Amino acid sequence: MTWTNPLRDPRDRRLPRIAGPSSLVIFGVTGDLSRRKLMPAVYDLANRGLLPPGFSLVGFGRRPWTDEDFAATVREAAKAHSRTEFRDDVWERLAEGIRFVQGAFDDDDSFDRLSAALADLDAERGTGGNTAFYLSIPPDAFPTVCEQLKRSGLADQSEGWRRVVIEKPFGHDLESAQKLNAVVNDVFAEDSVFRIDHYLGKETVQNILALRFANQLFEPTWNSHYVDSVQITMAEDIGLGGRAGYYDGIGAARDVIQNHLLQLMALVAMEEPTSFHPAELQAEKIKVLSATSPVEPLAETSARGQYGPGWQGSEKVVGLLQEEGFSETSTTETYAAITVEIASRRWAGVPFYLRTGKRLGRRVTEIALMFKRAPHLPFDDTMTEELGQNALVIRVQPDEGVTLRFGSKVPGSSMEVRDVNMDFSYGEAFTVSSPEAYERLILDVLLGEPSLFPVNAEVELSWKILDPVLALWAEGGRPEEYESGSWGPASADAMLARTGRTWRRP
Repeated sequence: MTWTNPLRDPRDRRLPRIAGPSSLVIFGVTGDLSRRKLMPAVYDLANRGLLPPGFSLVGFGRRPWTDEDFAATVREAAKAHSRTEFRDDVWERLAEGIRFVQGAFDDDDSFDRLSAALADLDAERGTGGNTAFYLSIPPDAFPTVCEQLKRSGLADQSEGWRRVVIEKPFGHDLESAQKLNAVVNDVFAEDSVFRIDHYLGKETVQNILALRFANQLFEPTWNSHYVDSVQITMAEDIGLGGRAGYYDGIGAARDVIQNHLLQLMALVAMEEPTSFHPAELQAEKIKVLSATSPVEPLAETSARGQYGPGWQGSEKVVGLLQEEGFSETSTTETYAAITVEIASRRWAGVPFYLRTGKRLGRRVTEIALMFKRAPHLPFDDTMTEELGQNALVIRVQPDEGVTLRFGSKVPGSSMEVRDVNMDFSYGEAFTVSSPEAYERLILDVLLGEPSLFPVNAEVELSWKILDPVLALWAEGGRPEEYESGSWGPASADAMLARTGRTWRRP
């Protein structure tokens, strides 16, 4: 059952759906993700009127907290990190349904207490037995928690729906991903499993579909006849101090390319779906990933690096090997770049370059379609010497929008053509601020709307693409060092130079 606003005109698509009666259980409530993203997102949804009156939030953790202690933690997180204004009346309604269960993942009694707490909430607040379990925990704890949910009957869907939300990484290679999927699917049906990729919840990522399929302007040139290459970049200017426990041994490729960047690539490269129904979108993404493979020879079409000392703006920073928690012999890459190709009629011959890194020149995520150069027949070389390639750039963050770069005549008596930008900015075009990705994704979980969540096949196909590169790197010794504040190792530039191309400098 889905709750709707009685004042809503069903023909008005601007008004979002409201989640029906439900509870959200968060495992790992003391973690950074919960404090900075999940709890504030729940408050923002309540503030926007998108949660039902009886919505309940349950925290599960080892700390000896009371319900009031947990509520104070949620309140503090909401006031510090929520996107919308904090309102006491909204908070008071939300706080009525906040509970905490102390326990450990391997303790049967803890999950029995959780089951009893949810039964009490159902009786008190009318949640209908509908519960989403958010596993904001290390991946090696997924099997234990899933088995406990099954043993305690919490995964039983006989009364109301039960859904599980899993944070990345989904395994560390194809084999481990398949084992993890088997464990989860032994407890929850695939349509009840929601694998969070927060990038897919961003407005600018969803706008890829609108940009492509709602405009006749772009689609005719969205193919190998006009596009020379595609560059997808996720760059960060921060280092990894304090994150060794999560990051060391995982690296940039597993952390970002396997999920975020390959999902962005699939949205850019997919064919037009017959509708925006989740099954149709997933089918088109799976087709793209099935046709994708890394370009050989991998030693020349991939690059990895590790940031060394340098300057980040005006601050002098240390290299990874000097960061707290990292061994002086760590071979974890903080920069990764790969070249892939898609064996389809639309994209045959077009290389897709995917790169990510820490301690790079600036924080930016973008998708750049680099177009083939025009013949320039009426122009001599001096007229176009300052003209680059036409480019369509989708800026995912931080300055969300779209830029179209093309050539224009420089004012004056001579014919000189130079690059100019036509820019669309979300912040300037729309007065309503974009919801945080986790707002959209948590609401979709409660609504049972899986469009933005990768399914089993997508996860496993992504590992199939990346595994050969990871295997090569595992044999290759240390990653190449690059200076903090730069745009990565020299091998990344050589990777494009072999075909006469260069990276965009965002």
